[in-house]
Amino acid sequence: MMEKTLLTDEDFNAVDFVSRTPKGTDFENCRFSNCSFSNVNLADTSFAECEFESCDLSSAKIANTAFKDVSFKDCKLLGVKFENCNKFLLEFHFEGCQIDYATFYQLKLPKTNFRNCSLKEADFTETQLSCATFSNCDLSGAVFENANLEKVDFRTAENY
Repeated sequence: MMEKTLLTDEDFNAVDFVSRTPKGTDFENCRFSNCSFSNVNLADTSFAECEFESCDLSSAKIANTAFKDVSFKDCKLLGVKFENCNKFLLEFHFEGCQIDYATFYQLKLPKTNFRNCSLKEADFTETQLSCATFSNCDLSGAVFENANLEKVDFRTAENY
């Protein structure tokens, strides 16, 4: 079995992960600013208590990727298939992000915050979203088929 790399308390600024794939790395309490993960294979990677700011994760491959208390601010996450990520301790928050065409199929995302996000044609089919918040979000074409929307706050969301 391959030894996993652990990186703790590091700041990554303007790093292009396309050329240095972090596949299989564990990141704890790290901060990523202006980094590119577009189309990068992040399989078996773990992010715990990490922050992503102004990063591009569009079409990143996240098979068994762990997101434990991760925040995304002003990031592009177009077409990310979140249903493939590791479900254990899954928790993330989004602010000012473009999450169009992403899929959250069958995930448990209670109390997840989406603030000022574009979620056009996002798929929340069978997603557990109880007590989630969609503040000032554009949900044009988003699908919520058989989703648990108990106590979800859509008050300032539009186009749902």
